[in-house]
Amino acid sequence: MGSYLPHTEEERGEMLEAIGVHTIEELYRSVPQEMLLSAGLDLPEGMSELEVRTKVSSYAQKNRVFQTVLRGAGAYHHMIPSVVKAVMSREELVTCYTPYQAEISQGVLQGIFEFQTMICELTGMDVANASHYDAATAAAETIPMCRDRRRKAYVSAAVNPQVIETMRTYCFASGTELHVIPARDGRTDIGALRGVLGADAACFYLQQPNYYGMLEDASAIGALVHEKGAKFVMGVNPIACALLKTPRECGADIAVGDGQPLGLDLAFGGPYLGFMAASSAMTRKLPGRIVGQTHDGDGNVGYVLTLSAREQHIRREKASSNICSNQALCAFAAGVYMAAMGERGMKQCARLCASKAHYFAQELQKIGLDLLYQGEFFHEFVTKLPDPESGERILDALAREGILGGQMVEGGLLWCVTEVVGREELDRAAFERFGQHHHYVKGYMKK
Repeated sequence: MGSYLPHTEEERGEMLEAIGVHTIEELYRSVPQEMLLSAGLDLPEGMSELEVRTKVSSYAQKNRVFQTVLRGAGAYHHMIPSVVKAVMSREELVTCYTPYQAEISQGVLQGIFEFQTMICELTGMDVANASHYDAATAAAETIPMCRDRRRKAYVSAAVNPQVIETMRTYCFASGTELHVIPARDGRTDIGALRGVLGADAACFYLQQPNYYGMLEDASAIGALVHEKGAKFVMGVNPIACALLKTPRECGADIAVGDGQPLGLDLAFGGPYLGFMAASSAMTRKLPGRIVGQTHDGDGNVGYVLTLSAREQHIRREKASSNICSNQALCAFAAGVYMAAMGERGMKQCARLCASKAHYFAQELQKIGLDLLYQGEFFHEFVTKLPDPESGERILDALAREGILGGQMVEGGLLWCVTEVVGREELDRAAFERFGQHHHYVKGYMKK
């Protein structure tokens, strides 16, 4: 079949002639010869559509689909109402990639406006943007918002490690010092935090619930951070926000998180959505876009890009953020999800996640897997391992039964239960399968 490229040799010749060159190689004459590919690409010849479909289907069959998912660690398996994808596909709503021309982008602007409004309602904050690539980039973007002349940022060790690494990258590029506050018994060590926060502290980042699923004393930590003159930033789970104290109630200046639980598929890791909300005092420091509601000359409701204080399309070389190409479509999906669920639906989902996780934790303890950390948790928790090598054996045994078990972490297994996992599945994981294949667990605990 030849090439997948749509242009014939004749068409390529016509285009080259139109721009005044004879060969494609001439287009690269300014590139040093040693940097050019000489042997060509080792690619197979093109195939027909039928052949491509057959080939891709054979690859897809190699994927393993687990019927029961008991793993989270930042990406969560939730029910997605069918209305989400149905509304997202409407052409009058998904109008353009970048809505610079408000008059022809009313659908997407309205969607973003409503997303921002609901994020504010969920977090208790005053203003929200739309949007970031994921929770990690949203968290990293909070540091320049808080920095001013203070060059030290602080983050809890109980934060998702991937978020911490992303923050390190941003801090390295800007010359900001990032210090990790140790955790004790699965939570932030408040004493250690109190001992290091000084006049040069720009901000402290706390995750609630934290990476281990534990609930932090966010209000006390927020008060301590403000006492030291720094900004308090909270990374939150949007589903948990429906049940727990809001970031505003905890004293947060900025709240960020991953919107993936709000109607986005796991999809092999993306695309996801980072949301950010802040107090009114931080409005002009927000990256990304803020959409506002207005009226046209005839009095009709309309939507416009109200503020983009830090972005490249406004600030050019003076920009301090590059979230212009944001996850607006993902934000739109999250907005549809929140609108469909409503306050009651969000709270019900959160309660189911919490109650099912506590039930599963109790059942695991009955067969000998004790909790690593004591205290209240949301929908994730860590259990101890009978021995250092037992984690992989446990996960392999569960996988053979179509169950994706927890995430290996230091000291144990991090489990997650959401509303989609039924009690029968939890019982099967804890007893019928788990217990059968891991009778040594009980034996170990008896020793």
